[in-house]
Amino acid sequence: MHAPGHVPETTLEAAAPQPAQQEHAPREMIAILDYGSQYSRLIARRVRECRVYCELLPASTTLDELRRLGAKGVILSGGPDSVYDAGARRVDQAILESGLPVLGICYGMQLLANQLGGRVEPHTGRREYGPARISVLPQPADAAALDALFAGLTEAAEGGEDGAEGKGATLDVWMSHGDSVGELPRGFVPVARSESGALAAMSDGRGRIGIQFHPEVAHTPQGTAMLENFLFRVCGCAPTWTPGAFIEEAVGRIREQVGDEGRVICGLSGGVDSAVAALLVHKAIGDRLTCIFVDTGCMRAGEPEQVVETFRSHLRIPLVAVDARERFLTRLAGVTDPEQKRRIIGEEFVRVFEAEAERLREREPIGFLAQGTLYPDVIESTSHDASAAQKIKTHHNVGGLPEGMQFALVEPLRYLFKDEVRQIGAELGLPEEWVWRHPFPGPGLAIRVIGEVTPERLATLRHADSIVIEELRRAGLYRQIGQAFAVLTPLQSVGVMGDGRTYASMVAVRAVTTGDFMTADWARLPHDVLARVANRIVNEVPGVNRVVYDITSKPPATIEWE
Repeated sequence: MHAPGHVPETTLEAAAPQPAQQEHAPREMIAILDYGSQYSRLIARRVRECRVYCELLPASTTLDELRRLGAKGVILSGGPDSVYDAGARRVDQAILESGLPVLGICYGMQLLANQLGGRVEPHTGRREYGPARISVLPQPADAAALDALFAGLTEAAEGGEDGAEGKGATLDVWMSHGDSVGELPRGFVPVARSESGALAAMSDGRGRIGIQFHPEVAHTPQGTAMLENFLFRVCGCAPTWTPGAFIEEAVGRIREQVGDEGRVICGLSGGVDSAVAALLVHKAIGDRLTCIFVDTGCMRAGEPEQVVETFRSHLRIPLVAVDARERFLTRLAGVTDPEQKRRIIGEEFVRVFEAEAERLREREPIGFLAQGTLYPDVIESTSHDASAAQKIKTHHNVGGLPEGMQFALVEPLRYLFKDEVRQIGAELGLPEEWVWRHPFPGPGLAIRVIGEVTPERLATLRHADSIVIEELRRAGLYRQIGQAFAVLTPLQSVGVMGDGRTYASMVAVRAVTTGDFMTADWARLPHDVLARVANRIVNEVPGVNRVVYDITSKPPATIEWE
C-alpha cells in the first residue's frame, strides 16, 4: 500500500490520467498505468526527460489498447490501495503474461506479486516512510538480467566502502508503503532488500521487475538512472523523443487531420502555448491558418499590442485582432464564482471565433479550431474520457468549451508539459521573450480579480501586475521564476497615508518555482525585491494600501487563486 507521508517537491494533485486521443501513437512509447499515486505524473515527467515518449493511462487499460498504442513497456504506478482489499484496482492479467516489459513501482510491485501467485502482507518491522537505504543482492554471474535496473550504479554506504558496480551496491531511495511482498511469485528472485530486511526489488530476468521504492522522486538520487536502465536496457527504447522529432510528427498529424483543403483558426491568448500551437499548424498548412487574437479586456499591460506586432511583423502569420472587451465584461458583470467565470469566458471565446469564421467564409468554410491545450490542462480539467478523475478546476479550453461547437479541435500540444512546449517553441523560431514569458491563463486577469470583474478592478490589477514583473526583470529574477503575478483580493483594510486614514484594497503577490507546473513551490524572493514591489504598488496604484505575499506550495494550493 502506498501510504501518504511527507510529500517532497514532487507531489501532484489528485486526478486520473487521460487515455490517448490520437489515432496513431509514436513509434516507441511507454504506457504508465495510474493507480492513484501522488507521484504518477512525476513518473511521466522523468520518462520524458529520458527522451522517451510516454502517456498516463487508466489502471483499466487493456493489452489490446497497449498494442494499439505501440507500447514497448509498461510502468505500474504506486497507489493508495492494498491488493487484498475489496475493490482494489488490478492490472489486466494479459498484460503481465504478454511478454511486455513491466516495471511495478510500490503498489505496482505488489500487484505483480499478487497477480502472479506471490503473497503481499502488511509490512512488519521498522516503518519505511521517507529516506531509506537498500542493498542490491549479488546475483549469479550468468543472471545479469535479474538486476538490469541497477546496472552501472554505485553509491557508498555511510561510513563504509564504495558499493560494487551494479551488484552489491548500496543505494539511497525514497520509501512510502504500508504493505510488502512476503512471498515471491514463481520465477522471481529477490534483487534488493532494505535495511529492515524487507524486499525492495524483485525480478524474473525476463523484463518483469518490481521495486518497493520510488525512483521518480528527487529523494532517490539515482532514480533517473534506474528508469533509463528500464527504458533502454530492458524495453529496448531509444532516446528519440526530441523537439525535432515531435515537430515532424505533429506536422504530419495536423496535415492528416485537416486534409489538403481544410482551414483552421487558432485562438491566441498571448502565452507561449497558443503561440507554439499556431506555429505548428502554420508549418503544417501554411496560410490556410488564420490566427485570431481576442482582446477580452482581461489581458496584461501592453499584451494586445505585443501579440499583434509579433505575429504580423515577426512571424508573418495571418492574424485577425478582435476588440471584444465590452462583450466579455458585459457577460462577466456581477459574476463572482470562478467556475462560472471560466465557463463564460470559454463559451464567449468560441462564439467570437465562430463569428470571425463566418466573416472569413467568403473564401472557404473553416472547420477547425486550434488550441494550445497542454497535458496539465487536460489532467486538471478531467475531460470526458477520464475514468475516475477528480476535477481540480475547469480550464477554459478543456471543460469550459460549450456543447454544439461548430469546430473540430486541433490540439497538437495536448500531451506535452510546459518545458517541452518551450523547447519546441525555440526550435520553431519563436522569439526568446515569448518562449520564456510566464504562463498566462486563458481567462486572463478575470481569475486574478477575486470576486466581481469590472473595468476599474481590472485596471487596478493590471497596474499592480506590471510592477511585479518590472521588478523581477530589474532584479534579474524573471527567468528563475516559473510564474509570478498579482492578485486583487476582495478584502479591504485600514491604512495610513499622509497622516490620514485609508480603507483600501489588498493585493496579493504570487511567485512560484516549478519545472512542469503540476507541482510548484513558492519562490524565496529576496526581501529587498519584495519590499520594492510592495512600496511601488502602494504608492503607484490608486486604491491599494496593503500587499501580502503568498507562500503556499502546489499542492495544497493551485498556482492561480481561482
